[in-house]
Amino acid sequence: MKIKEIIVVEGKDDTVAIKRAVEADTIETNGSAIDEKTIEQIKLAAEVRGVIIFTDPDFPGEKIRKTIIEKVPNCKHAFLPKELAKQKNGKKIGVEHAKPEHIRKALKEAHVMDIEPQELITQQDLIYYRLVGDPNAKTRREKLGDLLKIGYTNGKQLHKRLQMFQISRESFVQAMEQIFQEEQINE
Repeated sequence: MKIKEIIVVEGKDDTVAIKRAVEADTIETNGSAIDEKTIEQIKLAAEVRGVIIFTDPDFPGEKIRKTIIEKVPNCKHAFLPKELAKQKNGKKIGVEHAKPEHIRKALKEAHVMDIEPQELITQQDLIYYRLVGDPNAKTRREKLGDLLKIGYTNGKQLHKRLQMFQISRESFVQAMEQIFQEEQINE
């Protein structure tokens, strides 16, 4: 599988994992302190070939993603669920630990965030579906992020992420129904 866009990753190990999974070029941010030179490379890549941001599913990875989209808004985003990015011993999380098939799937499902999003899902919906203010809210948000391919977010960021990706009300409701069905089965 050959990827046209340039993939932005955190480091060398991520590049190695990407190249095991697909034929692609990468730009490495070398951590969350992205310098201006790297931002300029990403801007050029976005103009010439397009960019897919593929950072680790953790706090530093989200910080890198936010830094990039502030300066280069028209990027695609690929997400890996935490459980598919865990090191074999379960201690570390990162793209470099993912299996090639999971990397390919995440890249195939990469999508663009909408810059001026419409509100299709309200904050009230998040309360109604117990995604905030509920003892199981975090687990539900993790599952929702995996099902909708938008990654995990905390309660404050979920509404914004749903808007940015323009997740349809129908997709949101279907995902929530699936989550609630799984919860009933596991009770």
